[in-house]
Amino acid sequence: MSERIVVDPITRIEGHLRIEAQMDGANIAQAWSSGTMVRGIETILQGRDPRDAWAFAQRICGVCTLVHGLAAVRSVEDALKIDLPTNAQLIRNLMIGAQYVHDHVMHFYHLHALDWVDLVSALGADPKATSALAQSISGWSKSSPGYFADTQKRLKGFVESGQLGIFANGYWGHPAYKLPPEANLMAVAHYLEALAWQRDAARLQAIFGGKNPHPNFVVGGVACPIDLNSDSAINAKKLAEVQSVIAAMRQFVDQVYVPDTLAIAGFYPDWFQRGEGLGNFMCFGDLPATGSADPATFLFPRGVILDRDLTTIHEVDLHDDTQIQEFVSHAWYDYKGGKDTGLHPYQGETRLDYDGRGGVKPPYQQLDVTDGYTWLKAPRWKGHAVEVGPLARVLMLYAQGHAQTKELVDSTLSTLKLEPRALFSTLGRTAARTLESKIVVDAMQGWYDALVANIKSGDGRTFNETLWDPATWPREARGAGFMEAPRGALGHWIVIKDGRIDNYQAVVPSTWNAGPRDPSNQPGAYEAALADNHQLADVKQPLEILRTIHSFDPCIACAVHLADPSTGERIEVKVV
Repeated sequence: MSERIVVDPITRIEGHLRIEAQMDGANIAQAWSSGTMVRGIETILQGRDPRDAWAFAQRICGVCTLVHGLAAVRSVEDALKIDLPTNAQLIRNLMIGAQYVHDHVMHFYHLHALDWVDLVSALGADPKATSALAQSISGWSKSSPGYFADTQKRLKGFVESGQLGIFANGYWGHPAYKLPPEANLMAVAHYLEALAWQRDAARLQAIFGGKNPHPNFVVGGVACPIDLNSDSAINAKKLAEVQSVIAAMRQFVDQVYVPDTLAIAGFYPDWFQRGEGLGNFMCFGDLPATGSADPATFLFPRGVILDRDLTTIHEVDLHDDTQIQEFVSHAWYDYKGGKDTGLHPYQGETRLDYDGRGGVKPPYQQLDVTDGYTWLKAPRWKGHAVEVGPLARVLMLYAQGHAQTKELVDSTLSTLKLEPRALFSTLGRTAARTLESKIVVDAMQGWYDALVANIKSGDGRTFNETLWDPATWPREARGAGFMEAPRGALGHWIVIKDGRIDNYQAVVPSTWNAGPRDPSNQPGAYEAALADNHQLADVKQPLEILRTIHSFDPCIACAVHLADPSTGERIEVKVV
């Protein structure tokens, strides 16, 4: 064995992530993933009114801005058995769908694309040849030679000024970059287009939720009344704006995002053979046709795939104490029952123990991977480490015979001349996110049409006031609020006693994927993926590590939060 290399921080993600990789020559033999901040939301929520939980929990993250709020609301609705009006369900689906497409496009262009696109190489591109390339893969209107010449001039100005901003310190010229200059210029142009596009895409959240980020929710429905004759409620003008946003999203996905993914992936066939890792995938399911209590109506099915076996889907029970458990044998926490104990979230504990669990004094050179080395716990399903996210969802749809998914996946594999095994890889994960965007944005039109039809029929209900009064609640109740966030299976578990929150635990997608080893020494998804066929061309510029880590779209802020161990403060904000 040779050196251990450290990448800290991993950039172009949300939050703080450290990766340590033990090298065997140029190959990664083992890897360890460390979240270096601690979350405190669970303890903040204890003792509060359950109906207020969403407003706190939603602040877990500012990227996937609605998912924690909605999971929190669903946990209370599950505990109290509250059903939603049809309009509320359709509006929630539209908001979730908009979050997916917005998040996936932003991830591809602004967080992940620069792992494959050499920005500086674009300066040597021929704008006419770039135009020809763009027009050969898409009918998008912005593909003229003049358009790409203007983009190139703009890029040249950045470079010559020395003010590269977010483009600074990239591994430009790295031998692992394979795109020709024209493909690089096309991708950079679309990177800039996506910055403007995302402003419009985010409007849908504000229309239904009052603002974005962190739109408003309410237990029992949505916080937007429908009244076609009101200026402040959802009216005809706002519905027309929603339709306009959906149309713009579909156009960008169809004419820019999908073609760009296929074009870039075609130059990196070897990356369809790297970076899978676990081979186990889990999906909580989401986007119900009727309600979250009826998984049979979900667009995304619920289940677990083990060892790449798409013929057998294992059932997931979010309430079963023996299924989902979190372990802390390699995390900076401790449990009353000992560090090797597994706890279901209903019994979950948040007991920080940095000093006692192998935490080294910062600044530190190397983690103590024999003990605790992260603020992320290690969640497991029936003892299995699983991957969650777009690849898990697309595999679940494909395994269950979803017609559009099968057509998209088979067409993609045929275009790239790949076998189905290629899905289990770094670029398979990236391609799945793109295809999922197509599936979701198309479904949004159907939800919108159903909402408009309901309103025209005279149904304007968006809220179920049943059981809103705590006097009607049982003395004790517990519920699991789940959703498929853009990054994967998200669960919020709540225990309510005497009208107040007694215990609260959130297990987020990046905990499933970025979590550490468990008592059986099973690695998490990041760790396993990095140990799967990764050779570094230059250990001083570990671009290959970034490619695979970014393919998961990490959101470490969801998994961990800031606390001051000496004062107990979560965060202090000063305004001057």
